[in-house]
Order: sequence, then C-alpha cells, then structure tokens
Amino acid sequence: MDEPILTIEEREAINAGRWFSSLSPSLRHDILRCTYVRRYRDGELIAARGDPPEEWIACAKGAVRVSSTSISGKQITLTYVEPGIWFGDVAIFDGDRRTHDAYAHGDTTIVCVAKADLRKILASHVELYEAMLRLHARRIRQLFGLVEDLNTLPLRARLAKQLMHLVRSYGVPQLADGSEMRIGLHLAQEELAQLLGASRQRVNQELKAMEREEAIRIEPGGLVVRNREALMRIVETDK
Repeated sequence: MDEPILTIEEREAINAGRWFSSLSPSLRHDILRCTYVRRYRDGELIAARGDPPEEWIACAKGAVRVSSTSISGKQITLTYVEPGIWFGDVAIFDGDRRTHDAYAHGDTTIVCVAKADLRKILASHVELYEAMLRLHARRIRQLFGLVEDLNTLPLRARLAKQLMHLVRSYGVPQLADGSEMRIGLHLAQEELAQLLGASRQRVNQELKAMEREEAIRIEPGGLVVRNREALMRIVETDK
C-alpha cells in the first residue's frame, strides 16, 4: 500500500502537530524531505517488539495502536498514536530494540525517517536536540499523569478523562447538533477496556451510566459525547 506522496490532508495533519509545528521552517523542511510514506490496512503490523530501531515515525492518518502481550497471552493497549504525533525515537537514541508492538488501527498512513537520515538532521540542526528534549519531557509528564490516575482515580473518572481526550483528538461535530461530538476513532468496548486496564463488562456498565446521565450516547457506529461539561464534572467529583 505504499504511496510516494502524502495527500493534502495527511500533510496538513503532520504540519499541524503541536510539537512538529513548533520547529523552525527549515528544520521541518529537512525532516519532511527525508521522509517516505507507508500505508497500512486495519490490523496490519507496523513494528514488532524486539525489532531493531531503523526508523523514526509519525502518524499522518488513522491511528497506531501501541500494545504488548502478557505472559498469559492477554493483550494490553498502552496508547493510540494520533495524526501529527511522532514516535519510535527512544529506541533510536538508546540503541535498544523496540519494546512494544505497533499496529494500524483503521486505514493508517505513516511517514518514516531512516535512522541514518535522522542522525544527519541532528548533526545539521542543533535545534532538534532541544526539541527532542521537550518532546521526551512531555511524554514523561504524561506518563506520570497516567500512573497517578491509575492509582488515585476510580474507573468512572478515568473513563471520562479518556473520552475527553478522544474527543479532543478525534472529535467530529454532529450535523444535527453542533454541541455534540462523535469520536471518530472507532474503538470497540473491549479495545477501550484494554486502554484503561479494566474489563469490558465494567467499562460497559460505566458507559451505560454515563448514557443515562446524558453525558454520552452509545450508537452502533461508536460513541457520541453529548455534554463535555458533564464528563468534566465526573472527573472532578470522582477524585
């Protein structure tokens, strides 16, 4: 499914990324000049745990599911990488092998920078070192926040926070009611449960409770957030 050129929408998604858009125009140009495009169908493997780190990657369309499998065979989803987000650089910097699997979630487009090209860009743009430090610092903050939530918040609050994050990243306004937002990333309840480290049954119970409270609506095609303020109240009151 490789295509040599990004679509306009895919290129816009890369350029609109919060971190990437903060780089200087010359650095962004040199990074994109070295990229090559890969396209995947839903469920296809992008990178496997144990692979040598040969590429720095950004999601341009769809999502990348980062996961691992426990000794018992249980699959654990750590995150979904959204369009505009770069990943895979940690293994390049420390020289170790990749620690998790990465799969396409839906039809997905990624752009890649070969390890050798990344090193050349780093050699010619000192700015990229500082930008990488900011990127890694942001990831550490997010990781600490997730650990804190897991240890201090009940599932109901963590689910509400996750839904708010999904709306910010994948929200699509409803034509009938602009205040309602459909989550464009299609996640089965089992996939949402894996992301939260909970059972599908418990997540289903909490979703139905939120639907009764008119915070969300469960539809065959996915979830619609009806009231973001109600989700925020759940987070605040369930601490």
